[in-house]
Amino acid sequence: MRKIIALLFVFWVFVGYSQESFILGDKSALTISGTSTVHDWKVDATSIDGSLERSSHEIKTLIIKVPVLDIKSERGASMDAKMHKALKSEEYPEVIFSILDLKHNLVKGNLVIAGTTNMVEVEVMIVKSKNEITIKGTKEVKLQDYGMEPPTAMFGQIIVGDIVTVNFDLVFGNE
Repeated sequence: MRKIIALLFVFWVFVGYSQESFILGDKSALTISGTSTVHDWKVDATSIDGSLERSSHEIKTLIIKVPVLDIKSERGASMDAKMHKALKSEEYPEVIFSILDLKHNLVKGNLVIAGTTNMVEVEVMIVKSKNEITIKGTKEVKLQDYGMEPPTAMFGQIIVGDIVTVNFDLVFGNE
């Protein structure tokens, strides 16, 4: 009887503390929107990489990487080139977010843009199921906090606003 109890205890410990790995799925979306002196604008991340690990149903690690050259505008190559230059894509090819802490629905983490790292807090909505974890949220980002000069066009007549809004809907599935 003691052996059975011991085996059940060991099984419970390993199951209770097992880590599950998830990868970012194709249903995920990330958009960045902002203003300029002429019109509002929006760009989409056409590629996002990410992984998440949870243990005992708590998220332990989360890393999101967005290749800068895969952030695209509906307005074409000219706007893309200005945006990629502002993001310093040649030196820093990715925008990276890594979690530091998650309490209730408040995520704290490091956000790296154009080579500058800042700690940010983001209120999120998290939906967990057996095979999927969805994380949705919105974060305003001030470009100058990351050493970026807002892009301009038309010889400085069109200036992008210093604050942009990042909207994300990240869907992670079991590996």
